[in-house]
Amino acid sequence: MRVVIFGCGVSGLSCGVRLLEAGHAVEIWARELPPHTTSDVAAAVWYPYLAFPQERVTAWGARTLAELCALAARPETGVRRVLGTELLLWPAPDPWWASSVPGFRRATASELLPGFVDGFVFEAPVIDMRRYLPYLMERFRRLGGSILQREVRSLDEAWAVAPLVVNCTGLGSRTLLGDETLYPIRGEVLRVAPLPLERFLLDEQDEARGMTYLIPRIDDCILGGTAVKGSASLEPDPAQAEAILARAARLLPAGTRIHVSQHLVGLRPGRPAVRLELEQVDGRHVLHNYGHGGAGVTLSWGCAEEVAALAGQLTDGAPHVGPAHHPSSIGRTHGK
Repeated sequence: MRVVIFGCGVSGLSCGVRLLEAGHAVEIWARELPPHTTSDVAAAVWYPYLAFPQERVTAWGARTLAELCALAARPETGVRRVLGTELLLWPAPDPWWASSVPGFRRATASELLPGFVDGFVFEAPVIDMRRYLPYLMERFRRLGGSILQREVRSLDEAWAVAPLVVNCTGLGSRTLLGDETLYPIRGEVLRVAPLPLERFLLDEQDEARGMTYLIPRIDDCILGGTAVKGSASLEPDPAQAEAILARAARLLPAGTRIHVSQHLVGLRPGRPAVRLELEQVDGRHVLHNYGHGGAGVTLSWGCAEEVAALAGQLTDGAPHVGPAHHPSSIGRTHGK
């Protein structure tokens, strides 16, 4: 079957790879290509963040974790397995996704930094998106896929050439579909020179100062971050950069010098629930895969495999589809 995918971020590319491997003929159409997509700004470490519902996210995340760990054996992917610690200012139960992570455990006293009372220790893939996205594009093309840079304004444009559209437009679905449940979650990060870090560090509890994460990558480190719901500005905020540096310094050895090379801003596609479903509109089909919040990379392979399975149902002649909706109602009743 011929398939057109909207979007060339991590979701679109992962879906493209799996659909090609399943034998479909696949094209990607996208206004922006790497290195200019939202995915390029991702930190990125495997961590189910701002994505719902928990049961489906846990399954997608577990499958993606396994795939990313396998890719970590190949240096060209930019994926590494790194031990990390999530620091806690006060006691908390294990996170809901803990069962997905082999070896997840509570931190020992020697693994905690001053001021923290508890923590979680787990190994997770850290992904350098400057390497990973080009790897996915090359893999997609090697399998026979093609990529076309173009503005997409309606599903009809793709239905004119293919019976199935896979919609991986993220926040773009707000305009494309009229999905008003989507909202931007503005995130700012700093790319800095390598730091004396053997582990990634996370501090999500400090609401007064803001969340902090330090993610060591192959030849740099990412410091974050922010999560401002409803803000769609892509203009870097110098005050936020200073605040991120101050929070990061608290988790580093005294006197550590931080050399900033880039200040990056991205808009996570927030939604009450990830929308992954097959929809039929006047006898034509669109497979939605968007609204992953801050977990696009974390859910990418699990969601791509479900997309491929749903596309396979079409070729088998027995698709499971949701009801068609007027654009104004799309998103209010789907994917809850």
